[in-house]
Amino acid sequence: MADKKIGGNNDGKEKRRKESILDLSKYLEKQIRVKFAGGREASGILKGYDALLNLVLDNTVEYLRDSDEPYKLTEDSTRSLGLVVCRGTALVLICPQDGVESIANPFITQ
Repeated sequence: MADKKIGGNNDGKEKRRKESILDLSKYLEKQIRVKFAGGREASGILKGYDALLNLVLDNTVEYLRDSDEPYKLTEDSTRSLGLVVCRGTALVLICPQDGVESIANPFITQ
């Protein structure tokens, strides 16, 4: 992670400010989709973020899981959440909503 020096001299120790490794500014006010640790998925309009990748999403929709297959999402079954703060430590994936489509798993043999 890139660091920037800030502040004065503190007994020879310099304070460093953490800088985010992702530039999410190009996704502000655009629809994004996020995956969380534990498997939850949601999409919403990115309203803000910080260096720790905490996100603020508006008009958020959570995609619910199929009760028979816990690893399969049901695209038609959703829950509206509204304005949400997503904690950066729980995020696994951040991607733009445009251009996202489901494909068949190539590793499953039938």
